[in-house]
Amino acid sequence: MGHTHRLGVLVLALFVTPGIAAAQEDLGKEWIVAHYDKREVLVPMRDGVKLFTSIYTPKKHSEAFPILLKRTPYSCRPYGADDFADNPAPSRLFLDKGYAFVSQDVRGAYMSEGEFVDMRPHIAGVKTKVQFDESSDAFDTIDWLVKNLEGNNGKVGMWGISYPGFYASAGMIDAHPALQAVSPQAPIADWWYDDFHHNGALFLPHAFNFLASFGRPRPEPTSDRSFKLDHGTPDGYRFFLELGSLANVNAKWFHGNIAMWNDIVAHPNYDEFWAARNLLPHLKRVAPAVMTVGGWFDAEDLYGALNTYRAIEVQNPGIYNVLVMGPWSHGGWSRTDGDRLGNARFGEKSAVHYRKEMELAFFEHFLRGAEVNAPAEASVFDTGANQWRSFDAWPPTGVNQDALVMGGGMDLVLLSQFERKVSLKRDAFDEFTSDPAHPVPFTTSIATAMTKEHMTDDQRFVATRPDVLCYRTAPLEREVTIAGPIDALLRVSTTGTDSDWIVKVIDEFPPDATDPVGDEALSIGQRLGGFQMLVRSEVMRGRFRNDPSKPEAFVPEEETAVNVRLQDVLHTFKRGHRIQIQVHCTWFPLIDRNPQTFVPSIYDAKDADFKSARQRVWANTRFEFPVLPPKAR
Repeated sequence: MGHTHRLGVLVLALFVTPGIAAAQEDLGKEWIVAHYDKREVLVPMRDGVKLFTSIYTPKKHSEAFPILLKRTPYSCRPYGADDFADNPAPSRLFLDKGYAFVSQDVRGAYMSEGEFVDMRPHIAGVKTKVQFDESSDAFDTIDWLVKNLEGNNGKVGMWGISYPGFYASAGMIDAHPALQAVSPQAPIADWWYDDFHHNGALFLPHAFNFLASFGRPRPEPTSDRSFKLDHGTPDGYRFFLELGSLANVNAKWFHGNIAMWNDIVAHPNYDEFWAARNLLPHLKRVAPAVMTVGGWFDAEDLYGALNTYRAIEVQNPGIYNVLVMGPWSHGGWSRTDGDRLGNARFGEKSAVHYRKEMELAFFEHFLRGAEVNAPAEASVFDTGANQWRSFDAWPPTGVNQDALVMGGGMDLVLLSQFERKVSLKRDAFDEFTSDPAHPVPFTTSIATAMTKEHMTDDQRFVATRPDVLCYRTAPLEREVTIAGPIDALLRVSTTGTDSDWIVKVIDEFPPDATDPVGDEALSIGQRLGGFQMLVRSEVMRGRFRNDPSKPEAFVPEEETAVNVRLQDVLHTFKRGHRIQIQVHCTWFPLIDRNPQTFVPSIYDAKDADFKSARQRVWANTRFEFPVLPPKAR
């Protein structure tokens, strides 16, 4: 909003024709070797630590070239001046544009000197000459690059996906004047709500598997940090169930050697440790143009993308700041066609569209001055209507706050903002027994990891379980487009003293829905008739329902408010479909099991603390949706 620069989304004709685009996507390692020089340097930081940096510069260039920088904790391999990467650019479309591509091992990672700190806390304000953080390391790197790469045009862009997205975000704070454009993509932003945690609940296989390898100490620079975790079984549900209490992770597997796991265990509540690793409040004094990118079905960093965009927008009025959200898994925009995820189909190659018409154009404009038309503030993909939409703000303005409320039995009634009155018995409820010894699975896949496909999985496999409540509307008589975050305002009670509460929003297809054929065919045994496509889901660790820093027990059998905010969606529920909502209390092993007995820290819970509880969802529960009015669809 209030942008001083202009950039367009309809840029294909300006940059690439379809035939040339296809050829660019095919440019490979041999082409790079023929057209680029590579060198490796140790770039000095202000405190004397040197960071290993891999630099690719074009052999021939008719004009000064811009620089694209990625800072990463995942290695800037391959190492060796004669060993070239298959693609050092955000996409192959960049390769014949004559950029310099720079990749750097961050402080303490792989071949760089110094000590690695996970989500290194930002130092606010003016730093001393020897104080450093990821913002200053980016500044010092860019300063060295523009002074030492002969032939550069003095303009630098930063990009990165996931953890490198965090480093891109940090680099734009108090940025070097040469940094003109930054694209944080699926950036980690706040580890209490993102990636490893969701509202304090631990995403168990994601954290366990990642830290078992990445979290191992690196006392000296090295180009090899390979480690293979052997679970002993492909069945993650069985593996993590037999693991028992989280207290067994160190006892059986990590043995105190994984510093980040030790920190997670030592800080079970939101405290200064986690607050220091929240980058969002520091996204101020941002001068470069910003394009934040995320995937609607990113199992890891959906929160980071949405909230990085929001924080920049609120704290930096007037800068160029736009959002792109597509129907993608984590990083899917960079390495897939973006036409499908699991058995969900999106009707077009949305990631190819993004790479051609958004990402390349963004950097070409701000690093080369290409003249293109202005895009919308938000370019977002409707995952039910299967089309790109443009909005002047995200979430869009002018939405109606509609609600779904209990209508009797397991039915839901859709109310508009003008229809708030509904007759419900105050003492009505639905109940089930939640048993942590037999938790609700999160997927039918046999896997030890957090599957990316679970974000769109058919939910029929749990809909008939007695410990899952399924509420659904009648078949819709009109399209309903939800645009923004969803609030589940639960009224619940439990016979235990602690509990998690999981809420899922599901698009239930008509029973006669037609199956796609040919290249679009579903997996064997899957059908679209009655398909229950997961649209959005979230968990609230009940002890943190009022304050993440002050865990609070439930009073047994006392009706209690538990509000669960589900991350934004843009999804059209078509006429004849149903909106379904599932509520349950375990989701395994995606999240660790709540013992359902209040203990000071779940990381220290004993196996005997895990107990069944009778759970109730009371009739005055409501689910509030931001719904686009018909004229805006």
